Amino acid sequence: MSIRSFLSKQFIDVLQWTESEDGVLAYRYPMQDMEIQNGGKLTVRDSQMAAFVNLGRIADIFGPGLYTLNTLNLPLLTDLMNWDKKFESPFKSDVYFFSTRLQVNQHWGTPNPVTIRDKEFGAVRMRGFGIYSYHVGDPKTFYTKVSGTRDTYRVADLEGQLRNTIIGRMSDTFAESNVPFLDMAANQIALGQKIGDSLKPVFTDLGLVLDSFVVENLSLPDELQKRLDERIGMNMVGDMGRYTQFQVAQSMPIAAGNEGGGAAGIGVGLGAGLTMAQSMMNAIKPGSGGAPAPAALAGSEAAAKFCINCGKPIPRAAKFCSECGGAQQ
Repeated sequence: MSIRSFLSKQFIDVLQWTESEDGVLAYRYPMQDMEIQNGGKLTVRDSQMAAFVNLGRIADIFGPGLYTLNTLNLPLLTDLMNWDKKFESPFKSDVYFFSTRLQVNQHWGTPNPVTIRDKEFGAVRMRGFGIYSYHVGDPKTFYTKVSGTRDTYRVADLEGQLRNTIIGRMSDTFAESNVPFLDMAANQIALGQKIGDSLKPVFTDLGLVLDSFVVENLSLPDELQKRLDERIGMNMVGDMGRYTQFQVAQSMPIAAGNEGGGAAGIGVGLGAGLTMAQSMMNAIKPGSGGAPAPAALAGSEAAAKFCINCGKPIPRAAKFCSECGGAQQ
């Protein structure tokens, strides 16, 4: 090494990392043309860990604290370097910092519906989404299997891998649970815990710790959801007779408004509504066979119009109502 090269080298007295942006999991301290001074200081802040790597081999790992770099604090690195002067000269080694704080509000979701076999609906396609959080728990495993020698490794670099893993485990959990969809949707907290438990070993294998997993919503495709809503509606109605009466009452104002409005419209709508209600109620009576009552049939044949005052059926040629005596138009 020339004198100029030696003088151009810089000796690092303090190693530290302050996160300048969110979403960074691993950061390599810049070491180009620099060596670490014997007796230098290493500062590892809360929510951080640091690792020394020599010739591609990861050695000593440090948790939060202030360290003086010497043979006592770097036993593994000292063995790798084989220093013979008790670590009196500067040395060069890569230093990586890892963020161990929670990476919160990470989103997962099913881009395509997941097909499961349901006890009540058979084979159905289901969607789901939610959030989860994790942190780096084992820097050595994370460095070896995930981040490697990159200068910076971010949350976004790992997002696709984790999301696809979550969807795969979610499908397996649904298939193994044999729980109907309606029960799943009603117990999303318990479902999230079950999926989270199945995911923790996968995160651990990457040097991560899964802290929380939340299922925010489970849903069916629109067509199946429509059928489910209809089924729920029929269960809520219960008594078909009352449901028919309710439907007739709802349709009467519409019928009255469509007959020209005014008193005539109200009377015609009321009479038509009563006749319709009677016919429908007779149709659903046991033993009726679905046929209208004779009286209703006769009335529908004889009456060509309704009284504009009381709504009773009267002959078309009648000038006065036989019931209320009101004059007709």
